[in-house]
Amino acid sequence: MTVIVRDLRPGVPADTEGFARVRHLALPYILFTSDSIRHDALRMPPEARYRPLIAEEDGEVIGTAQVHLAHDSTEPGQGLLNVYVRPDRTGRGAGGLLLRAAEEHLAAQGATRVFSWVLDDPANRAFAERHGYRGSRSAHFLRRDLAGSALPPVPETPPGVELRTAADFADDPRPLFELDAETMLDEPGDVDYELTDYEAWIEQYWKHPLLDRDLTVAACVEGRPVAFSVAYTDGGTRYATAMTGTAQSHRGRGLAKLAKIHSLYRARAAGVTEAFTGNDTGNDPMIAINEWLGYEICATEVRHVRELG
Repeated sequence: MTVIVRDLRPGVPADTEGFARVRHLALPYILFTSDSIRHDALRMPPEARYRPLIAEEDGEVIGTAQVHLAHDSTEPGQGLLNVYVRPDRTGRGAGGLLLRAAEEHLAAQGATRVFSWVLDDPANRAFAERHGYRGSRSAHFLRRDLAGSALPPVPETPPGVELRTAADFADDPRPLFELDAETMLDEPGDVDYELTDYEAWIEQYWKHPLLDRDLTVAACVEGRPVAFSVAYTDGGTRYATAMTGTAQSHRGRGLAKLAKIHSLYRARAAGVTEAFTGNDTGNDPMIAINEWLGYEICATEVRHVRELG
């Protein structure tokens, strides 16, 4: 049995479904669907040089790689790649083949440094270290059962604050873009991002098939969103927080927590039974919010970096 690596074909359902299946089996804490894989492949800005790869064995997709430049980073030459292999198909060389193809692509696009998330278990970390990657910061995946234990009581909405959903901004989502751009500047990370292209944001994020505008909640002051919690759903019973943040001028008022708990109540009422979120291990304010909401850590990943020579 021979393993080959090739480009994902976004218009071929067997490819996008196989890609999503591998990601779900290897990383069940993040939502992936065939539609979201297709969307990412077709809507990523050209300057990202995005190249999704699959490893195939006897016609079956057993491994995947998402490979692109951090095109919206303030520092050029930053490459991003994440490699995952089906847990029941490891040891066949798929991971190594995907990694080599990904690094060659990034080097050809001018990347001098590559960042990758690696699940925090001995086999995955050993694989990364063998290929010249060194670990840096870490982050947790958290899960919350929405069908079982009760959610905390909803805090009182402060005077002058109104709660709206993303659906309320369907005619003009620019205020949400502006809040997203501001809060992204404070996201913990080893790559600095700057969100400036509204039209690209519309294509990549606002039109994302996982974005649930009815469950995405924003706290607004004088009609403008100043805090929000962005919700993704997979069309079934699973929900994930894509982003939660507050504008600097309105921090310290509990507005992010307010938006997030309202989103969770809406999700439960809509039939969602399982909620996921993520936390950088150094982001104490969000860790406190998620603990209060009843989330529990279910896995950890470690950011790894390698200099391309």
